[in-house]
Amino acid sequence: MNAMLFPMEMTAQMVVIVVIGVFLAGLVDGIAGGGGLISVPTYFLAGLPAHLALGTNKLSSCIGTAVSTGRFVRNGYVNWRLGIPSVALALVGAHFGTRLQLTVDERYLKWVLLIVLPVVALVVLRQRRFPEEPGQIEPKKQAAIVLGASLLIGTYDGFYGPGTGTFLLLVFCHLGKLDVRTAAGNVKLVNLASNVGALATSLLSGKVFLALGLIAAVASVAGHYLGSGLAIKDGSKIVKPVVLAVLGLLAAKVIWELIA
Repeated sequence: MNAMLFPMEMTAQMVVIVVIGVFLAGLVDGIAGGGGLISVPTYFLAGLPAHLALGTNKLSSCIGTAVSTGRFVRNGYVNWRLGIPSVALALVGAHFGTRLQLTVDERYLKWVLLIVLPVVALVVLRQRRFPEEPGQIEPKKQAAIVLGASLLIGTYDGFYGPGTGTFLLLVFCHLGKLDVRTAAGNVKLVNLASNVGALATSLLSGKVFLALGLIAAVASVAGHYLGSGLAIKDGSKIVKPVVLAVLGLLAAKVIWELIA
C-alpha cells in the first residue's frame, strides 16, 4: 500500500508545481475541456515518469471532472436522453482506441490533426458566439450526431486524447444543435466516463502516485468548480476564447512533438 501511495519521493517543489498546473488545467477543463493539455505536461515538469504521470493525471482530473459534472447536473444542463448512451459509446470507443494505439504509429494522427485544427479554428472564429438556445433539429438526427461523435471522439481519446472535450463541445453545439450549457454538461459526462475507465486501468497497473494525485485533486476540484461556474454564468462569452486557446495549445503541442 505504501508503494502505491509513494512510488517515488515527493518533494515540496513537486507539490507546488503540480498544484498550480492542475488548478489551471481544471479551470480550463471546467469551461471548455482540454485541461489535459496543461495537466499532463505539469506532471512531467514535476519529474514524474510518463506512465506514472498519465495515471496520476487521471486520478486528479477524474475527481475534478466529477465536481464540474455535478455542477452542470444540479443546474439541469444535461440532456439525459443523449447523455446515457453517449457515456456507453464513449467507453467502447476509448477501449478500442487504446487497443488501436498499440498497433499504429500515433505520428500519423498528429499529421492529420495539423490539417484539421486550422479548419476547426476557422469554424469557431466564423461563429459569432456559441448558441445560448438549442437549435432546430430532428431528434433522430441529433441523436445520430451526438452518439456518433461520442463513439468517434471517444476512440480518439483512447488513441491520443488532447482536446477531446473541446472537440465534443464543438460537435454537440454546432452540429447537434445543443445550447452551449447543455452541450458542456453532456461533454462532462462523456469525459468523466473515459477518465474513470482509464483510472481503473492505471490503478490496476500500479501506475498512480496516490499521495500526489490526491493533493492535486484538491486543486483540480477548485479549478473545475470555478471553471464550470464561469461557463454556466457567462456561456459563449467565456467558452469561445477558451476553445480558441485550447486549439492553439493543441496545435503547438502537436508541432512540438513532431519536430522534437
